[in-house]
Amino acid sequence: MNDTAHPHPLSALLTNFASQAPAQPAPAQEHVTPAAPQPKGPARTLTEQAYLQLRQHIIEGHYPPGAKLRVEHLKDDYAVGAGTLREALTRLVSDALVIAEGQRGFRVTPMSLADLEAITRLRIHIEVDALRESVRHGDQDWEQRVRQSYEQLTAYEQPISMQRRADWEVCNRRFHEELISAAASPWTYLVLRILSQHGERYRRLCIGLEDSKRDVHREHAEIFDAAMRRADSRAALALEDHISTTLTTLQNAPPGADPFGERRR
Repeated sequence: MNDTAHPHPLSALLTNFASQAPAQPAPAQEHVTPAAPQPKGPARTLTEQAYLQLRQHIIEGHYPPGAKLRVEHLKDDYAVGAGTLREALTRLVSDALVIAEGQRGFRVTPMSLADLEAITRLRIHIEVDALRESVRHGDQDWEQRVRQSYEQLTAYEQPISMQRRADWEVCNRRFHEELISAAASPWTYLVLRILSQHGERYRRLCIGLEDSKRDVHREHAEIFDAAMRRADSRAALALEDHISTTLTTLQNAPPGADPFGERRR
């Protein structure tokens, strides 16, 4: 149970993720899931506005992996001063989407299958165990939260479109967080949100593959059905397969669609 008078020390860090994308209204409830992202609106500051725009452009591939981010050029593109833009870029460094290179400036964090493999392994290690415990101990309120988040997610992924991908990301994250909400700690949420945020560029590539046979809704349905049946082992296996499929899909992408420029072995 959350103590609103004494928020957890990680609350500020978790809230830092809240302004990054639009969201559906969250149900009124008392449980340990951190606050959901707030609806998109006017940025509070010029730094916040530049940060959000840059972040979206990096995720969408407007600036490709490894690309130089030159302050002298970008400040004009985003209509802000150099200092404001450096603040936004520094925040993106903390998000692991941008690399600071000392006196040489900034560049977009590279992408690779090896990087995605590391993200996938760590996410499976943490999230699958949390789901298993949550399925075992979740109460009726937990079931209601999971069901509501699943219904919201379903509306955005039959099928997923690139136009609605940002909204899908928010609903997807909420569904995954509600699944583990009967057992997860704020530290669990923080680590998983960092991994999910860094994995968003890879999920976008999967969605953009025209010949992909992946059915994300079916994957989520299998996890949801097993969780509602309290089949913790089956839910854990379905979640592990679901998390792994992004990596498998990109590993098996046609050479012409390889987003990393790596040679196939």
